[in-house]
Amino acid sequence: MTAALQAIARPVSPFRYSAWNAGLPALSREYQANTPIPHIFLPHFLEPQVARQIAGEFLAFNTAAWTHYQHHNENKLGLAKRDCFPRALGAVTDELNSPEFVSWLSALTGIPSLIADPMLEGGGLHHSTREGFLNIHTDFSHHHYHKHWRRRLNLILYLNESWQEEWGGSIELWDSTMRRCVAKYPPRLNHALIFNTDERSFHGFPEPLQCPEGVSRKSLALYYYTVDDSTKATIRSTNYRARPSDGPGKAAMIWLDKQAVDLYSRAKARFRFSDQFASKILGLISKKR
Repeated sequence: MTAALQAIARPVSPFRYSAWNAGLPALSREYQANTPIPHIFLPHFLEPQVARQIAGEFLAFNTAAWTHYQHHNENKLGLAKRDCFPRALGAVTDELNSPEFVSWLSALTGIPSLIADPMLEGGGLHHSTREGFLNIHTDFSHHHYHKHWRRRLNLILYLNESWQEEWGGSIELWDSTMRRCVAKYPPRLNHALIFNTDERSFHGFPEPLQCPEGVSRKSLALYYYTVDDSTKATIRSTNYRARPSDGPGKAAMIWLDKQAVDLYSRAKARFRFSDQFASKILGLISKKR
């Protein structure tokens, strides 16, 4: 086979390593300088044809395996079962969990020895329809099934073609005191937000979506960890917080729901059940009412 034919036959890599590596030192400096937390918002993240392909797959994707996250602090659907992903979406997920890409993330962020999560715990495909939302929060600190894995980094790849600003859905990054939104990014096709996650990394899209019926906010979320063997590590559940504009009544409901999420998270880690299992049980209970 000639070199030309080999080039044609070789599959297109979804992530353009050569292009991104060329500017990596400058990107790393930008990552560290951005506020309120180290982060970066990258347009044209994947090869354009790959981004369009996986957005199309997501749009046509239909499965009963979605997990319903519906409580006072969020309203969305999630799917962490990699085996259920359409072909191209699965291939992109595998690439973003590959050793080569995780090494690139370490170089970008300055966090050594990152670990990908093939279980996609809490991540994977996320899908929010009209009135969907996610209140401002910090993330759970440790993997539910690997107690020594400390969560360090989030990557959210948006897959929404022709998203309109008036529909809302921009992810907001708030300061550590929860007094103001410092940065805000729209969920546009083939744009990726990468950011450190810890007890100060408040983020979310708290206003209910106003997209038309039949349109949804779609993303692929991947989370990365480092090994933490410390016996003194503080394990935290998702910490939802009220905004100054939310008022005392709504703030109280956000706090109460956060306590319920904390109990659920601790039970999940202890008894090792899945979000999908819990979602099915809650669905059965709702049908009996």
